[in-house]
Formats: sequence, structure tokens, C-alpha cells
Amino acid sequence: MIDLIRAETWVFDLDNTLYPASSRLFDQVDWRMTHFIAEYLDVDPVAARKVQKTYFREHGTTMRGLMERHGLDPKIFLDFVHDIDLSPISPCPVLAQSLDRLPGRKIIFTNGSVGHADRITRHLGIHHHFEGVFDIVQSDYVPKPAAAVYQRFIEIFDVDPATTVMVEDMAKNLVPAAALGMTTVWVRTDTTWGGEGADDGHIDHVIDDLSAWLGSLTGGADD
Repeated sequence: MIDLIRAETWVFDLDNTLYPASSRLFDQVDWRMTHFIAEYLDVDPVAARKVQKTYFREHGTTMRGLMERHGLDPKIFLDFVHDIDLSPISPCPVLAQSLDRLPGRKIIFTNGSVGHADRITRHLGIHHHFEGVFDIVQSDYVPKPAAAVYQRFIEIFDVDPATTVMVEDMAKNLVPAAALGMTTVWVRTDTTWGGEGADDGHIDHVIDDLSAWLGSLTGGADD
């Protein structure tokens, strides 16, 4: 585990990490998945919800399950489920200032798409702080926490795991990061899936609010 402020690279998940889970923004994505499945498989919403959650557990993402079992075109799915209203989240000056003061590279590593990440970070006013986005398309639609995806990420962005911090809201997605030697930060939320595996000994820091935590590391917001 490294001195956080001396990290050379910061890797951030997107959803429920760069914005608070309490905004319930991801609930829109969640329910749009249900709606998509209901139409795509011609089933009622209850059955669609069951398929959605089953595929999430068994395949890592709902989309991956639809691809493997039903031949889904992932682009159609991603465009549909990410067509959401961003009004529940607002620009956060503390987060923007903290990212500006935080030494090192900043990269987004998400199971979503580049377009989704771009739209959210622009809305939050933090887009310019990130060197790039590693998304589900670049991982050939294989989601976190597949170990090979992390290896591909560090190769593409030339990341040294020993000097890297990874921040995630899903504890199990930090397992491969820890195995590679990254310092891990879990953003605790009230979601059941977010806490799965949290007690497995691979988490270095547990936080509840990214903006406040980064602010404390970098000296807080400007007066």
C-alpha cells in the first residue's frame, strides 16, 4: 500500500463512484435494462427483472448474459440503457478542485461505455481531469472483475500497479486490482451487490463520500 498522495495513477470507476449512489442515478439505468429485456425477449416486466438479475450474477453484467445467451448487439443495449436524465446529479466544486490538486494521472475504468462516461463527467464539470476512459467496448465486452480485463487496462494505459490507486463502489471489482498490487479504495454504498466480498481482505481504504475524502487528502475546497 502506497502513500496515497504520492500515487502516480488514480483509477476511478464511474457509476456510484464519481457521483454519489444516494442520487439514485443508476436506478434509471437499472430500470431501463428491465424495459429493454421485456421488449427484447417479449416477456413481462417481472420476468424481465428476473432475467436481468440472474444474468448480472452469472455473467458479470446483464449485457454480457444477453450477448452470450441471445446474441444481443451490445451497442443497441448500451445506447438504450444510458439514455438517462442527469438532473439528479449536480456539478461538485469540491470534487473538481480535489481532482485538480490531486497529483498523478486520472483514468476512468468502467463497465459502461465511453459515451456514458463522457456525458456524466461533462455534466459534473470534471471531464478535463481524466486522461482517458477504459470501457466495456475496449475490454471486448468482458466486464470487471475478470482478471484479463485489468491486465488489458494496464497494458493500454501503461500503468504500474505498484504506484496506482483504484477507487470502486463494488468491493469484488477491487480483488484483481489488489492482486496486481494496486492500493484499493472502496466507496461504500447501501447496495447489496456493492458490498459483496468486502470482508475478503483486499481493501486498503473504506470511504463513504469520494468528494469529502479527496478533499481531505488535497486540502479541501477553496474558500
